Amino acid sequence: MKVSYFPGCTLKTKAKDLDAYARKCAEILGITLEEIENWQCCGGVFTTARDEIATKLSSVRALNDAKEKNQALVSVCSACHNVLKQTNYAMQTDEEFASRANNYMQLDEAYLGETQVLHYLELLRDVVGFDKVAEKVVNPLKGKKIAAYYGCLLLRPNSVMKMDDPENPTIIEDLIRALGAEAVIYPYRNECCGGYVALENPDSAKEKSLKVTNSAKNAEADIILTACPLCKYNLEKNGADIPVVYFTELMAEAFGIKEDCNA
Repeated sequence: MKVSYFPGCTLKTKAKDLDAYARKCAEILGITLEEIENWQCCGGVFTTARDEIATKLSSVRALNDAKEKNQALVSVCSACHNVLKQTNYAMQTDEEFASRANNYMQLDEAYLGETQVLHYLELLRDVVGFDKVAEKVVNPLKGKKIAAYYGCLLLRPNSVMKMDDPENPTIIEDLIRALGAEAVIYPYRNECCGGYVALENPDSAKEKSLKVTNSAKNAEADIILTACPLCKYNLEKNGADIPVVYFTELMAEAFGIKEDCNA
């Protein structure tokens, strides 16, 4: 099975591991992540101003590319996925925005949000199935107590993202269990880490990160698991002393291919 793949800027620089593990694990599961040619930065954040078109055009281009290949568009980075999903929703529901974007892009055929946008986690749950993921585990992560960290961008706004229950999500915990580990439930798993205010208000960012990491530690977690490079950076820089790793890294470990990814 082939899907269009939008890696995004950070997965080519500071978060190369998130990308490498995702690709190798997809191969194990029979999925080819077909990287979109000539993709550009998603913009990093979805601006809510309706007249802001320029920062969203790279996402429209990627979405249209997937449409032309009749493929779903998959991303791994939480921020990229949020921007892609919200842009796609705007193209579906905001006629004026869609018209202006299409006029600027000068596409042969107007793009109106036809592409299915999936986060890698949704690909695992809804397309592959966690039962099949469990079947590929050769090194069960038994004895590890892992705290899923969702942050803001995977779940909100729920009316658009529709990945999981924004107040009581389960998708990452279900993956953790499929890999053979124990999922730790803790109060701050879907609260903001403060990443977007780290430069403007570092004290606030530190306070938020400490709340998340201390909450996980108090629940006796050994590891915090995330899909967001910004969250990983901020929790490691400003949080308590607990390892923060990408979910694809633990998948690679459970699949017995982690060393191959580092070769």
